[in-house]
Amino acid sequence: MERLIATRRELLLAPLLAALPSALAADRAAAAPDPSMTIVKLPNELTWSKPPDFPENSVESANLWSNTSAPGLYYYLVKWHPGYMSAPHWYEEDRYCVVVSGTWWVTSGDKFDPDSTVPAPAGSFVRRVARTPHYDGVKKDGKEPAIIAICGMGPITFHNAEPGTPGWRKL
Repeated sequence: MERLIATRRELLLAPLLAALPSALAADRAAAAPDPSMTIVKLPNELTWSKPPDFPENSVESANLWSNTSAPGLYYYLVKWHPGYMSAPHWYEEDRYCVVVSGTWWVTSGDKFDPDSTVPAPAGSFVRRVARTPHYDGVKKDGKEPAIIAICGMGPITFHNAEPGTPGWRKL
């Protein structure tokens, strides 16, 4: 009886063990997705740029799909560095934001008061309601930049709630 059990076990394991080398080889030689069907941009392939009139190491963005000045859907990443926030501002359309990494500090209102911001850690969702003032960024004691994925409908216009001031604040 023991020999019969061992034989059954061997019969079950034999095909699995025989297929293992080809499965491992196929994993190493996996074909890339067809770029006409699936577009992949790895982190090192993203192009980050600083907006005009913003200081170095304050904020950067990387377009993923379209851009904010074009009609239709846009999708991009924003990277706020520690010690910088946006000035209070608003947009004509809703914006949908997901914090990818770091902690993004956010609030609503048209008067800049960084102490009124609340933390939105990685994985948080933030919806910016159209035509409502808000500001955000990373506090100066932040350990890393916050990267936020932002999606909405363009074109958009940055409406500074404090006209005549820069679109950013250094903390």
